[in-house]
Amino acid sequence: MDPCFSPSACSRRTLLQRSSSGFGLTALASLLAEPGLKAAGRPKAKSVILCYMSGGVSHIDSFDPKPRLRDFAGQDMPVKVERTQFNNNGKVFPSPFEFRPHGQSGLPVSDIFPEIGACADDLAVIRSMTSTVNEHAQGNFLFHSGFPFLGHPSAGAWISYGLGSANENLPAYCVLQSGHAVPAHGGVGLYSSGFLPAQHQASILKADAVPAVPNIVPRQATGAQRARLDFVGQLDRRFADALAHEDQVEAAIRNFETAFRMQAAVPEVCEIKGESEAVRRLYGLDDPDPEKAAFARQALLARRLVERGVRFVELSCLTKKIGAGNGANPWDQHGELEKGHRAMAYQVDQPIGALLRDLRGRGLLDETLVIFSGEFGRTPFSQGSNGRDHNPYGFSLWMAGGGIKGGTVYGATDEFGYHVVDKKATIYDIWATVLHQLGVNHEDLTYRYAGRDVRLTDVHGHIIRDVVS
Repeated sequence: MDPCFSPSACSRRTLLQRSSSGFGLTALASLLAEPGLKAAGRPKAKSVILCYMSGGVSHIDSFDPKPRLRDFAGQDMPVKVERTQFNNNGKVFPSPFEFRPHGQSGLPVSDIFPEIGACADDLAVIRSMTSTVNEHAQGNFLFHSGFPFLGHPSAGAWISYGLGSANENLPAYCVLQSGHAVPAHGGVGLYSSGFLPAQHQASILKADAVPAVPNIVPRQATGAQRARLDFVGQLDRRFADALAHEDQVEAAIRNFETAFRMQAAVPEVCEIKGESEAVRRLYGLDDPDPEKAAFARQALLARRLVERGVRFVELSCLTKKIGAGNGANPWDQHGELEKGHRAMAYQVDQPIGALLRDLRGRGLLDETLVIFSGEFGRTPFSQGSNGRDHNPYGFSLWMAGGGIKGGTVYGATDEFGYHVVDKKATIYDIWATVLHQLGVNHEDLTYRYAGRDVRLTDVHGHIIRDVVS
């Protein structure tokens, strides 16, 4: 006899877990939450959209103006210079861009981001971000998972694990690509479920491809296909039973079921022909710049996904092949920073500004937390003559929606934008804050692995209460 059916050996949780590929457990979790997972309070957000600017956006050219740099233009840095990635350090390099105040808050934003700047009263800019690493792949893993190496679950996977899906026909965690976008350095491991059950890993959707997910095509002869899948499901269940319901086998069965339901849901959500001409213009879907048009499709698809209950959506930049930026790190301008940053900002500014406006117009911004960030910042002195090297000692990101106090600035770097001097923040603080807005206590969202209770924020993390309501 299966021990699950022994009253002394089977708990309600075990019974639910072993019934229907664990769907009973998911329902229980959604009602009662995982054991020991205490609510952080009433959730302010239901979904997260991460606009990931891989390569390292220069904070002093975007959201952290440093006019003092002009006084030292062309001179040696008057403070100690830390070792950089390439150690080809030049002179003080003021921003080639102008900053202007925006909105009622007067938040200063670089003129390469006019559309995002127009949404300044929705933004909370964290100017005191730091990283412990100075290399792209490590920085990307640290940002996504809290650990600078492969093997740990990404934030999207943790959120999927903690909250489950609000739409059983779509994955809880989606990464969007379009055009020639590729994963940032670190590859698809950045979106991994790590040691969490495999159903929590990201599904990658090609926003401008048909099908958007390979092999996920509209159902054909649904009844016959359902019968075949039911038969395969019976074989899978026997196999799972023989292995005493090993977690990864359960996860695979769950993924097969989700894939079947996605055959109807994914083509529908990716079909944007029904969107109005006004929406197309708002996002820039028909812009003559192919990279901008491709990124615009991601932004629009992100709105459509959170509208349907997807928990976590990540957008991927496309390279402009200007300066030192490349496919995996398009914001990485070690040379020709002015051209490269201006081109990259042109690609993402209108679509992200449109996303914020569209979410607000549909009443979704209050329940959707939007994040804009790269893995680190850039130096206030040049690399060579007209680029910037990596700077993990101080950089900026912004958050909007989902109960975030807009029109605010948190923390500060020094007068050169080099080191944080006020309210130092880490990626652990960001994810602690995001989870708080989702109604989850970051210290209680844990998974037992390798003999310890592991969490997204590791043993760190504080909620940045100055920017949340």
